[in-house]
Amino acid sequence: MDALLAWLADTALAEWVRLSRWGYATVNALHVLGIALLIGAIAALDLRLLGWRKRFPLWELGRLLQPVAVAGLLLAMTTGGMLFLADPNGYAAMPLFRLKLALIALALANALLLNLGPGLANATPRQLLVAGTLSLLLWPAVLLAGRFLAFTNG
Repeated sequence: MDALLAWLADTALAEWVRLSRWGYATVNALHVLGIALLIGAIAALDLRLLGWRKRFPLWELGRLLQPVAVAGLLLAMTTGGMLFLADPNGYAAMPLFRLKLALIALALANALLLNLGPGLANATPRQLLVAGTLSLLLWPAVLLAGRFLAFTNG
C-alpha cells in the first residue's frame, strides 16, 4: 500500500495539484461545485421521498434531479481523487478520511438499493421513507467529514 501511495504522490497530476499556483484551488472549487450539485439535488428528492410536496410526481422529480445528483457525484469523486493526490499518505492515515469513504459507500449503497431494487415508481412508502431518511443523514455526514478534514492533522 505504501508503494502505491508513494507512486500516486509522484505522478505529474499530483505534482500539478500540489505545486501549481491555481491547481489545488481550482480542483477544490470544482469539488465544492460537485458537492453542491449532489447535495442540492439529493436533498430535494429525499424530502419528496419523506412525503413533502406530494403534488410533484416522484418519478418526474427523480427524472429531473437524479441526473444532476449523478453529475455532481462524478464531479465530486473525480476532483476528490485529485485532491487526495496532494497528500496520499497523509489522507490515507487519517481515520476521518477513512470514515468519509465509508459514509460515501453507505450513501451510494442506499441509493443503489432503492434504484436498482424497486425503483422510485414501485417502492413502498416505507422503503421511500427509509431510503430518504438514510440519505438525508448520510450525505450531510459525508459533507461534514470532508469539511472537518481541513481542520485535522490525523
